[in-house]
Amino acid sequence: MDNRSLTHILQQHLRFSTRKREAEAAVLIAITDEADPKVLLTRRSVYLSNHAGEVSFPGGKRDPQDTSNIVVALREAQEETALNPFDVRLLGDLPMQKARNGMLVKPIVGLIPPQVELIAQPSEIDRIFFASLQNLMEAPPTPHEVRYAQQSLYFPSMRVEDEIVWGLTARMLISLFQYGLNYQKEWPFLLNSPLFYAQQALLKTKGRK
Repeated sequence: MDNRSLTHILQQHLRFSTRKREAEAAVLIAITDEADPKVLLTRRSVYLSNHAGEVSFPGGKRDPQDTSNIVVALREAQEETALNPFDVRLLGDLPMQKARNGMLVKPIVGLIPPQVELIAQPSEIDRIFFASLQNLMEAPPTPHEVRYAQQSLYFPSMRVEDEIVWGLTARMLISLFQYGLNYQKEWPFLLNSPLFYAQQALLKTKGRK
């Protein structure tokens, strides 16, 4: 990246789509407006029926009275983290993403004050935390195991603030880097197991002897 601030680049690149398509759910990608901007993330409660214990952006499903994707994202963020909608300076949106259950989710991006006070809604959120946008951009994709009935698959993930960011949330961050910062981060669909990388490292070490 050049020496301009990341938030300045985001403001230059992001806009709201002129094609209005109402999503089934929306999330808020809230970024602190400061020299080293941080991304607001949450860890979902382990007692939830969907995506329990996973890292996510504040957000959720559309209610019948919601009039836009922006309204959904801001309302859900306020319900989950007590973020005042008037503290959010909206920048734009990102392309629609499909969740594992097939639901279409719209990411809304905005800037928030660095010292904003937040409170986790205990029935939905176990933890609120902030991750450096720069660190997320630089974090190498590491294997995250997901177990299925017959086998384990390893999806790319970012390890930040003692948390694992993968799946839909990670894909939205990759989209933010691409469309908001003109930064192409390598993000394969699947990775090899950690054992594979350990074996490769061992072979390299033996080769140097």
